[in-house]
Amino acid sequence: MDVAVLGASGGSGRAITAALASRGHTVTAVNRRGDAPAPRGARTAAADLYDPAATRRVCEGAEVVVLAAMPPYHAWADNFDRLVDSVVEAVAATAGRLVYVDNLYMYGQPSGAISESSPERGTGKGALRRRIAHRILEEERITASVGRFSDYYGPGGTNSFVHAMFLEPAVAGRPMRVMLADDQPHTFHYLPDVARGFVTLIERSASDGRAWILPAAPALTQGELAGLVNGLLAEPVRVSRINAPLLAMAGLVSRQAREGRKVAHQFSAPWVIDSSAFEEAFGSLAVTDHRTAVAETLAWLWTARTSLR
Repeated sequence: MDVAVLGASGGSGRAITAALASRGHTVTAVNRRGDAPAPRGARTAAADLYDPAATRRVCEGAEVVVLAAMPPYHAWADNFDRLVDSVVEAVAATAGRLVYVDNLYMYGQPSGAISESSPERGTGKGALRRRIAHRILEEERITASVGRFSDYYGPGGTNSFVHAMFLEPAVAGRPMRVMLADDQPHTFHYLPDVARGFVTLIERSASDGRAWILPAAPALTQGELAGLVNGLLAEPVRVSRINAPLLAMAGLVSRQAREGRKVAHQFSAPWVIDSSAFEEAFGSLAVTDHRTAVAETLAWLWTARTSLR
C-alpha cells in the first residue's frame, strides 16, 4: 500500500512512518523542509501543508493519506481549519482516504473511563478538536477514520508533556515535575504502540467512518511514572509538584502555562481510556509495558544527547 504521512517529523508521524515501512508499505514522509527522519526505503518530500497545490503534489499516488501534522499549539484557532481545508482538497483529488491523528481533548472532564461513546463536552481547544474531527468524518468527498490517544512518550516524541516534565529533565539531572496530582490514574500511550494502532486503521478500511481510541498499557499515576524513571537512572532525581496556585501564577507570564491551565482537569482527576471497541473490531493489539517503554525511551534520549556533544 502507498501511504503519504503528512507531519512525518513529529512524534506520531515519525513513529507511524517507521511502523508502515516495517510492514512493507511504500511510504512518503512529508514535512515542510523535506528532511523528515524517514527509515530506509521511505521517500521524503517537502510541502507547505497550507498550500493546496503543494499538498496535492505530495499526495499524488497515495492510496491513504495520514494527517499527523497540526498547527503550533497556540495557533490552533487561527490555522487548524486552513490546514484541514488544504488536506481534504488534496485527499479528495488523489487518495480519497484519510486517517486523522487526534487526541482526547474533545471529551472534556470525563465521569468515567473515556470511550468513543463518552460525551464530547470539551470546551476551548476541546471544542475545536471535536469540530475538526466531525468535519473530517462527515466530508462527503473522502472516506476517513480517526485515531485518538492520550499523552504520549517514546523515541522521537520530544513535543510531549511526558518528555518536557519527566524524561528530558531526568536525563539532565534536573527535578521531574508532576502536574497537580501524583496519585490519579492516567493513561500514557507509548509511541510505537500508537503507531501500530494507526497501521491497523490504515490497512483496514473497515475502520472508516468513525473515531477509534487506541489501546495502551494500563494507566498509572504520575507518581508511579516518576518512580519508573528514577528506577532506571544511575542517580535518581528529585520530584517536584506544580500545584494549582503555582500554575495560575505561571500563566501570568507564560503562554504555555496559560494553555496548560485549560487542560488541567486531565491531571487532577482520573484520565483513563477504554479501548475495547478497537479490540473488538480488530483483535488484541500488543502494547508495551511502561517499564520497558520508559527504558527504551531513556536509551534513545541518552543516545541522542551523546550524539549532540
